[in-house]
Amino acid sequence: MNTVAIFGVGLIGGSFALALREAGFSGRIIGVSSPGTLARALELKVIDRGASPEQAAREADLVYLAQPILRILDTLAELNAWVRPDALITDAGSTKTAIVDRASAVLSRGQFLGGHPMAGRERRGVEAAEAGLFRGRPYVLTPRSPAELERPNARELQDWIKKIGAVPIVLGPEEHDRIVAYTSHLPQLAATALAALLEGRAEPNSGVFGPALVDSTRLALSSFDIWGDILATNRGAILEALRSYIAKLEEFSREFEPAPMRAQFDRASKFAARLREAPERTS
Repeated sequence: MNTVAIFGVGLIGGSFALALREAGFSGRIIGVSSPGTLARALELKVIDRGASPEQAAREADLVYLAQPILRILDTLAELNAWVRPDALITDAGSTKTAIVDRASAVLSRGQFLGGHPMAGRERRGVEAAEAGLFRGRPYVLTPRSPAELERPNARELQDWIKKIGAVPIVLGPEEHDRIVAYTSHLPQLAATALAALLEGRAEPNSGVFGPALVDSTRLALSSFDIWGDILATNRGAILEALRSYIAKLEEFSREFEPAPMRAQFDRASKFAARLREAPERTS
């Protein structure tokens, strides 16, 4: 792998570029983004040069799509006319079924391998990029068949994922989307719901709150520009997770007595402790 083209040089795309460099990648890294973002990425030495989507795709051994999900879907259709037959195309989208299905439908050149690095921050943009963003984090790959992982380019990508410190996990795209609806998308919506409820109330304006409220609403800082695409492309699984969460809250309201609530607290505490014993995770 000598040339990497990163479409979307923001937090994830920029961090992937920096992580590759830190891990020893000595080839060229080309950026595809808005003129302002490319100028800033060059200034920060995140990329070697900027290019148009066509130019970047024609040169790349690896095309890395780190755009919003709906833009990834559009880009996949455009790539087929430009990408090299021996290139690997991957993405960093937070949902996988729609992306993998679109790639299967529109790409006849190169190989596509869906990906999702479980890493992120509330801050966006190339200024927030950091080489260590993926270190210790799950990096999900979603091939349609195990044989896809055995191709030379896919093997090399897996090697680089390990070199940047991430932990590769292989899932089918549908299973990925079902899991992250509970482990990523539901926590976001729970934080957003709490913040949206309290934003219209007088109680928080009293100043009477502590770290619990700040911690519980951290994810509410996330932008709908990103989350709108996630909600649109994982609707069924997210609604299932939401209904399960609502059912648990309703169970709390029905059994709001010391004995059953103690059992709920004990069960929740065991899970929270086990979660914190695992490698660091992100929403």
